[in-house]
Amino acid sequence: MECKQPKFIITGDGTLRLGLVCRHRELLRPGESCLGGGYYELDYVSHRMLLSGMSTDFGEPEWGCVETLRVSAYYRGLGIIYSSWEKGMDDILISDIINIEYI
Repeated sequence: MECKQPKFIITGDGTLRLGLVCRHRELLRPGESCLGGGYYELDYVSHRMLLSGMSTDFGEPEWGCVETLRVSAYYRGLGIIYSSWEKGMDDILISDIINIEYI
């Protein structure tokens, strides 16, 4: 039974890691910590990376703990937007609240 879904995590050093996995913890490397995660969708037509929800393993992203988000240079030019699944929460343009470093 295939369960892989597009998921993301934020590592303790602020790296955004994406992958098609069953569990968010599969994205974490040995010795790393995690600041939460969720699901992603890449919208190349609108030039956006849409992040949403929360990790079943690590919870909702702790954006307040991230000073600089380290993102693969492959995604340069895409606006990074986070949408919480909580009612009444507005979408967040991540670059408005966090420095983005392309690696």
